[in-house]
Amino acid sequence: MASPTSVPGVRPTVAVLDYGSGNVHSAVRAVEHAGARVELTKDPDAVLGADGLVVPGVGAFASVMEALRSSGGTRWIGRRVAGGRPVLGICVGHQVLFEAGVEHGVRTEGMGEWPGVVEPLPAATVPHMGWNTVRPAEGSALFAGIEDERFYFVHSYAVQSWEFDQGNEAMRPPQVTWSHHGADFIAAVENGPLSATQFHPEKSGDAGQALLRNWLETL
Repeated sequence: MASPTSVPGVRPTVAVLDYGSGNVHSAVRAVEHAGARVELTKDPDAVLGADGLVVPGVGAFASVMEALRSSGGTRWIGRRVAGGRPVLGICVGHQVLFEAGVEHGVRTEGMGEWPGVVEPLPAATVPHMGWNTVRPAEGSALFAGIEDERFYFVHSYAVQSWEFDQGNEAMRPPQVTWSHHGADFIAAVENGPLSATQFHPEKSGDAGQALLRNWLETL
């Protein structure tokens, strides 16, 4: 069956989760420009019923987790992932999908979808702000055709190691994309319906638009 974006005149629906984070309107505009019908919403029916869900996030790991929990966002994300419904996390919306975040010596539990702890980047200059290259996973759908492009980062914390227990060899392991600033860190993960980027596609110009279009094709 053809994907929604490959059928003339049919645009996928995407909900951008409105849970109190900043930077949501630029994400809405970018996903609309990539070809989706977008709704900024905190309505559970809209969040659960959309073809895709985008979870943006800026600021501190702990405050984003608290806002997601209090708004019901963590439950909705979990339900979508359990049902095979696509989700894309951006920046801190990427970070909270891991086990935990450590900021100023304080550990905050994350959603635990993936192993790893968000920790300070060991770089001479932080935040890591500006354009950087990435090393995409082989066969990546998100980075198809844009493997050599640069993307826009703004962050001081990241996951710097990856240990994934495959368990069932019949299951495809997550695809992990890396970048470097002071140390190697995880720039993106693709794991079935759940994808996320540490960088900001909505601030990454043509490369970011291409990545969002690639994600819409997976819906």
